[in-house]
Amino acid sequence: MSRADGIWGEAQVASYLRAHGYQLLAHSYRCRYGEIDLIARKGKVLCFVEVKTRANLDYGLPREYVTAGKQEKLRKTAAFYLSAHELDCPTRFDVAEVYTDSEHTSVRIEYWEEAF
Repeated sequence: MSRADGIWGEAQVASYLRAHGYQLLAHSYRCRYGEIDLIARKGKVLCFVEVKTRANLDYGLPREYVTAGKQEKLRKTAAFYLSAHELDCPTRFDVAEVYTDSEHTSVRIEYWEEAF
């Protein structure tokens, strides 16, 4: 899928999060350590969300692409975000899988809290 498809998937997850009571704080947060697709808050918990969009499962489940190396980058990026914003709060790392067809006429979101 293209970068545009990924951005579309992130927008779908942002809407999903808002509908489920999350406050969206950042989209495509970048720093020298990496990028976090979405940062949201639900209650007192700060959630760092990795979004994976797929039109088929030819190469495996989307969550399988959040490898140990990717997880480490996400942890470092999250630590930088917390430090830069002087935050001391509970955190978690979630993964959102967005399933769609090539024309985006259908969408299904699988949301994994505390994915790693």
